[in-house]
Amino acid sequence: MAIIKVQKGTKDILPQDMPVWHFMEDTARKIFSEYGAKEIRTPIFEATELFARGVGDTTDIVNKEMYTFEKSERSLTLRPENTAGVVRAFIENGMHRLSAPVKLWYKGPMFRYERPQAGRQRQFHQVGIEVFGIKQPTADAEVILMAVNYLKALGLNDLTVELNSLGCPECREVFKTKLKEVIKPYLQDLCPDCQARYEKNPLRLLDCKVEECKAVYAKPEIQEVIQSDFICEECAEHFNELKSYLDALGINYSINKLLVRGLDYYNRTVFEIKSNNLGSQNAVCGGGRYDSLVRNLGGEDTPAVGFAMGMERLASLIGNKEEEKTAGFVVSNNTLEAVKLTEEIRKAGISCEFDLTNKKFVKQLEKASKVAKYALILGEDEIAKNQVTVKNLDTSEQVTVTREKVLEVLNS
Repeated sequence: MAIIKVQKGTKDILPQDMPVWHFMEDTARKIFSEYGAKEIRTPIFEATELFARGVGDTTDIVNKEMYTFEKSERSLTLRPENTAGVVRAFIENGMHRLSAPVKLWYKGPMFRYERPQAGRQRQFHQVGIEVFGIKQPTADAEVILMAVNYLKALGLNDLTVELNSLGCPECREVFKTKLKEVIKPYLQDLCPDCQARYEKNPLRLLDCKVEECKAVYAKPEIQEVIQSDFICEECAEHFNELKSYLDALGINYSINKLLVRGLDYYNRTVFEIKSNNLGSQNAVCGGGRYDSLVRNLGGEDTPAVGFAMGMERLASLIGNKEEEKTAGFVVSNNTLEAVKLTEEIRKAGISCEFDLTNKKFVKQLEKASKVAKYALILGEDEIAKNQVTVKNLDTSEQVTVTREKVLEVLNS
């Protein structure tokens, strides 16, 4: 009978991989809690309309990459990202009535049907933050600071922050018109996706990775429009304030006018953080402000800003983490006494194992040396005297103590 294998674009996270995943999750909980963020867990599938309205029907995600299915005549979609779901939960659960800011963080799997490659899967995991209720750039600065400090806590110190402002809908429309004017003569030279984006969402043109398109956008007359300060006075003031906060916080950043992000809901601030670990530059975080999304999904007008990070990419940059050894391993040919001692230790909140198959004494010691910090030896003499010989498997030092004293040695 043929073996059923894992599906293309998905991956098992095995026990030996878990230390780095626990490290990322525990660090997120610690860092984000320090900023007052609370964890939220939303469903893995939502109404398809949520993503069509939230992410944008001109995006590649909605047009090409969503896992959508029908059930009882309802269209449902596995979440391709989590901002829309968190916004839906914010609205539905009346969180707008809470005192601003409302800071929420999440972690979990997302799903996009795209070509699998290094660091990119069809089922992948993200960790992210959403902050609601603050229109001032103080929120943008804190979100960026949160992202930087989280990455530094993971050991990724060689970071580059790229920053841009997309402006408000009004000043963005002026920019879109100018951009279309200068690109129009080269429209036939663009890829089919860019030709579609030209009409539906011209800002997305700047996000294209096709080399021929990038060459067109590098032309001087097009670059002149891209590099122009098109944003209105109010948006410019917001952006300048943000930069002054980042300067005061000592966060190094650069302005990237080509940075538009791939989702339709962004306005004003957008940013990416890249890591230079392992010698090659990798985008590890993307985010920005989305002041109209809550209203577009049926809620009250609420400013918001956030980010998301791909956890598979983070794991590849962090590298392997050594699995923590269990505290004790009971070595004994008296299985009943081994079970009793093991459970006594576990009930005290200390990890402990014993040999379930009652192998030879030497084999048990070999196993203990691989998985535990201490071997807890229960021979006939120890059992008769109600004692345990505790052997430190790193130093080979050992001491014989009463059973009541075993916990003291393990805790020392």
